[in-house]
Amino acid sequence: METTPVPNSLPQPPTSEPAPKAAISPLGRIAGMFFSPQATFEDIVRAPSWILPLVLILVLSLVAVIALNSHFNWRDYASGQIEKNPRTAKLTPEQKQQQVEISAKYSPIVAYVAGTILPVLGLLVITLVLWGAYNLLANAGASFKLSWAIVTHALVPASIVGTLLFITVLFLKPAGTFDIENPVATNLAVFFPDDSAKWLVALGKNIDLLEFWKILLLAIGFAALNPKKLKGGKSLTIVLSLFLLYVVIRVGGAFIFS
Repeated sequence: METTPVPNSLPQPPTSEPAPKAAISPLGRIAGMFFSPQATFEDIVRAPSWILPLVLILVLSLVAVIALNSHFNWRDYASGQIEKNPRTAKLTPEQKQQQVEISAKYSPIVAYVAGTILPVLGLLVITLVLWGAYNLLANAGASFKLSWAIVTHALVPASIVGTLLFITVLFLKPAGTFDIENPVATNLAVFFPDDSAKWLVALGKNIDLLEFWKILLLAIGFAALNPKKLKGGKSLTIVLSLFLLYVVIRVGGAFIFS
């Protein structure tokens, strides 16, 4: 007796589509930030990556700290800060010298810790703010991973150029003349006199060519994330608005505590 084959009625597992592959290599993406950011960000959106730009930013930060600690006189800097601080005016010379020695001893260590932690913390804060802003204000559908990839890549060019300028100025300026609070002369604050109001200096420091470069690249990157909902200058408007809010907070803080 022939048996009728029973059809396989079990549901077949869905076939998963292969993950999209990047057309541009990690090193090519770094170069693309300088020469073809839009096409590079479009590739990052297809296949996000972030390890190389993060490592590069951290390495650049540590190189700057190593150069600073090898060439900068922390003792003279601490002495100058104590003399300018009205809170230490009543200290005896021995007490001032004690504070100078403590500061000179621990400042290089603090610089290394800050050079490792602050870049990552800054990237994380920027990513969280932009991730939330683009989803809230433009319904862009951004994921944290993709936002992180965009931010880390967008900040690489300014990090490279800023570090090169920092080290150049550090070694070319005569000893004792390096301004650690505004080392790279890419902003308006460098033209202000020494007795300028603190709020004005804070404003001038943020009118900075490197900051504008970061803003432009961030706008291009997030526009590539969802071109339909971020047409025209909407992406730039979001980044620029957040930056202006940040400047207002910094200038306001400098005015209040000056």
